[in-house]
Amino acid sequence: MLFFSCSKPSVMLLPCIFLACLVASSYANFYQDAQITWGDQRAKILNGGQLLTLSLDQASGAGFQSKNEYLFGRFDMQLKLVPGNSAGSLSSQGPGHDEIDFEFLGNSLGNPYTVHTNVYAQGNGEKEQQFHLWFDPTTAFHTYSIVWNARRIIFLVDNIPIRVFHNSEAIGIPFPKNQPMRVYASLWNADDWATQGGRVKADWTKAPFVASYRNFKISSCAVSAGSSCGSKSTDSANTEAWQTQELDGAGRNRLRWVQAKYMIYNYCSDVKRFSQGVPPECKRSRF
Repeated sequence: MLFFSCSKPSVMLLPCIFLACLVASSYANFYQDAQITWGDQRAKILNGGQLLTLSLDQASGAGFQSKNEYLFGRFDMQLKLVPGNSAGSLSSQGPGHDEIDFEFLGNSLGNPYTVHTNVYAQGNGEKEQQFHLWFDPTTAFHTYSIVWNARRIIFLVDNIPIRVFHNSEAIGIPFPKNQPMRVYASLWNADDWATQGGRVKADWTKAPFVASYRNFKISSCAVSAGSSCGSKSTDSANTEAWQTQELDGAGRNRLRWVQAKYMIYNYCSDVKRFSQGVPPECKRSRF
């Protein structure tokens, strides 16, 4: 699976008090802005820091994370997913246990990838939506984005919104807004569940499986020791569109199109799973 997720693992629950405003005006350099966290030589930074590849074989996958932590922002990454028979591979990326997930579940040859999205706040998740894509994500790079502000989280593919998750704290639903998070990306074996519920296993004769990442762009408040990202600051970060971004009319129409044609699972429609009634946020607008 390929996974793009903004998350903060439980082993890193140290308080982050100081914030320094940082706006990326250009694409990040993987040498400067990311660090490889596992996988030995299966993670490689190439082209002077402009490209990063992760590979998966039967022994291990690989992963990397952003060097900084962020509190809200817009996070863009271009990915080219594992081609051919990618069954069992999971690629992910993204920023108690808070997590915003973009995961890509591999499949057998000829079948589409599944894009899996989820949001965790204070350890509470189970808010999955899944999609197929309207293109082949293995033949070229495509941009996958997360916009995260205090009001909502927007998931986008090539700048087309596929999902909006609103802050519904007013009705008792936790929302990730208090803990800074890192961006994590990994490629790992999940053939016990990822492809058709684990029925299709990875074909290791096709290994290594390789996913490629480039054009990592961050507009956010990066955690550091120094100054604060106060609302009265004159720094340009406080006028960034992501801070209040919502869908306009065109964005709502694109979201309707994606969800009508390409959504394959929505927890809000799973009445068998939620036999006592769907979660309360499901009764609110999807826009």
